[in-house]
Amino acid sequence: MKTGSIKIHKIYYTLFILGLFFFPFNNFKGLSLLGEFRNEAGAYFLLLGFLVMLFEIKILIPSKHIIFQTLLVLLLWCLVSTILNFDSVITNYFKFTSGINRFIRQYISLIISSLFFFLFFFNSIKNIKIDDLLIKIRKIFLYSLVVISIYGFFEIMVSIFYVSQFRIFLEVFSYLPFMNVNLHPEKIASVTFEPPFLAIYLITVASWMFSYIITEKGLLKFIPTLLILLLTYYSGSRTALIIITFQFFIFVLYLLRNEKHRKMILNFFKVAMVFFSFLLLFNSSKIIESIEEKVESLNFKENLKDNVSNQSRFGMQYAALVVFAENPIAGVGFGQQAYHSRLHYPKWATKNNYEFKLFYQNSREPSFPPAYNLYTRLLAEIGIIGIAILFFFFYFIIKTCIKCWKKTKNEKQSILLLVLFVSFIGFFINWMQFDSFRMYGFWLVLAILIKLSIHIEHEQNITTDTPL
Repeated sequence: MKTGSIKIHKIYYTLFILGLFFFPFNNFKGLSLLGEFRNEAGAYFLLLGFLVMLFEIKILIPSKHIIFQTLLVLLLWCLVSTILNFDSVITNYFKFTSGINRFIRQYISLIISSLFFFLFFFNSIKNIKIDDLLIKIRKIFLYSLVVISIYGFFEIMVSIFYVSQFRIFLEVFSYLPFMNVNLHPEKIASVTFEPPFLAIYLITVASWMFSYIITEKGLLKFIPTLLILLLTYYSGSRTALIIITFQFFIFVLYLLRNEKHRKMILNFFKVAMVFFSFLLLFNSSKIIESIEEKVESLNFKENLKDNVSNQSRFGMQYAALVVFAENPIAGVGFGQQAYHSRLHYPKWATKNNYEFKLFYQNSREPSFPPAYNLYTRLLAEIGIIGIAILFFFFYFIIKTCIKCWKKTKNEKQSILLLVLFVSFIGFFINWMQFDSFRMYGFWLVLAILIKLSIHIEHEQNITTDTPL
């Protein structure tokens, strides 16, 4: 590698580290020209890093990998489905935005997330040895988790336990970059804008933090996992509670495969019980009341009657499915779902629901209504063909994970594959309540998986070709 290329790589690798560290920081007002990325601190570093990377002599593109090829087909179909619906796209208009304008903005956002950031991640890690990937990436996430946990602790004391004396510590954070102090009653969001974004961060880093249980020694190895579970619980996000519990369940199943790991799980639950007992001593009545509320919040059927958020969420998904039923093959065009869904909102969702009146159906409110579910959104926008391509994309990801698992004999690589697999499962489920491809953690683990699979395949070929 030439000297100039080495310097360029060092610069954008540094931006890569900063991008990962700051990606949960989105509670500030950014540059409006960046659109959906304007309030996301991590995106600033990632976009700058991508631009620096373009000056490198050789940019690696995994063009022969089936996962990347399927991704390109998906991106192409998003464009084709819109062209097929061009007659309706040019007539769409809502919230001061034309259908063409909406498509361009949404497609650019898609390309940035799925192509630019993916290639940036893939090239940023190209010089990291496979066996060092877990340690290096995990360490970045751990540092960000420490900051989020410190802020989260003070927020828990103020918002959950009403210890107002801790408010002064939170105010200190307002002097830091990308930070505004906002409190949420009975919930925490830490450095993120609101609890759902904290949930996305926790889902992203959860499996990386779980892996400390396997690789490290002593009681401290359990701390990252306990922090994840504690922040998840107090975030108030039902989605995070369900997904991270499921991720941890998969992780535990893996550990139960051998005797050594079984002892680790037993020790973890011992530490967790001590930790929980300490919380009960602090404020037992508040803890028990909080647990009862969490259990009650998981009753979606009952909550649908009196919970505005659930009414909006399921109402949006219902409307998207109606649009899909009317346009099953190619959908209505990428980014066009909201123009059509607004004609199909069910009465049970809009009745006595201030969110629809103030935001979603208000043509003077510029922000577009969310779809709340990537799968129902894509069914409406790119049809059955598009969703089939997406599921093939997911299929090749899981198939590659399993294939690599079977081939590798390296323990570090097996642990990394476990982290990647658990992360993918979390992302796939989370897209059932999040309607954007703008989940940076997904594209990071995808880049790592492709790098790892190419390495394992190469090692396999060397072994096969070695003469007896």
